[in-house]
Amino acid sequence: MSTRPVILTGVSGNLGRRLLLQLQDTDVIGVDVRPPEDAPLARFEQMDFGREESCDQMNLLLRESGAGSVVHLAYVLDPLQTGVLDAERMWQINVAGPARVMEAISVSNRHGARVRKFIFPSSVAAYGPETPPLVNEEHPLQAHTLPYAIHKKASDEVVRYRQDWMEDCRSYLLRPHIFTGATVQNYMVGALRGTPTGTGKRALKMRERGKRLPLMLPWGNAYLEKRLQFVHVDDMARLIAHMLKRDAERDPRLTVLNVAGRGEPLTIAECARVANSKIRRVPNRRICGMILRKLWDWGISGIPPEALPYMIGSYTMDTSRLQRFLGAEYEQVIQHTVEEALRDSFVESAAAASS
Repeated sequence: MSTRPVILTGVSGNLGRRLLLQLQDTDVIGVDVRPPEDAPLARFEQMDFGREESCDQMNLLLRESGAGSVVHLAYVLDPLQTGVLDAERMWQINVAGPARVMEAISVSNRHGARVRKFIFPSSVAAYGPETPPLVNEEHPLQAHTLPYAIHKKASDEVVRYRQDWMEDCRSYLLRPHIFTGATVQNYMVGALRGTPTGTGKRALKMRERGKRLPLMLPWGNAYLEKRLQFVHVDDMARLIAHMLKRDAERDPRLTVLNVAGRGEPLTIAECARVANSKIRRVPNRRICGMILRKLWDWGISGIPPEALPYMIGSYTMDTSRLQRFLGAEYEQVIQHTVEEALRDSFVESAAAASS
């Protein structure tokens, strides 16, 4: 791997912090709206990719630092966790942000910088909440309803469109499935944990008492048989670290990869068993949506009603291209199966229950 620095945006997020553990022999320049705690960074730059001036800031940073790679992880998944509640601002960060970073790389490379790799995680959510089994990377992106998913579809398109503008820089566009692991909190993991993640007083009292919300599903066996994959956040970090160390000359200008754990997908019924989650059946999908809306309005649940199609959908990806990309190193990088990745999200819960 080149000894030139790596710029890591979104360094204070969960994936950013996990990736830092994989890059301890690398000079990492961290970029975020707030600095991470106790992070081994060569340098930190405060930057807000929701603002237009971040393009000029990034351009200057690239030219000053001599960075050889940029990993862009700055995005908003959960508005409640991040405090980004304005829809327009969320779009500016999630969609305009990657465009600004790519523009900065393009401009700086034309003026003597040597950025050779740009790595950007899109999401399985870009495919939409219902897909045929095991879709490949050429499958149409049909995200809808959930703002995060719609933004990932749009930013995915931005990266593919703008790649040709970045001279002498290869882009790696990753579409990971749902992140899991002990350090992860997202809509699906939260639903399986039953955590009342809302900001209301009721949610606070429920968390203090260790109360769990049930996993709600409409009646019918079809919903129990919906299938999902997961990827452990540490496997995702290992994959990005592998790409940074990889000889880019053998790769095309744009590499698009589906990313999930090894092995077979899990049904939602199997996911509930792994999580020891109680399933509560409701008469139909409409009632399920109404209950989710009430839990959101009352501040009990942090899962927005727009997420319902993704909570009860079935979407799985073919990862054979990833396996060919990694070759003999596949199992060293993707160390967890789908089930192992999910199970690790509930290690602490299982330990607490047994004690």
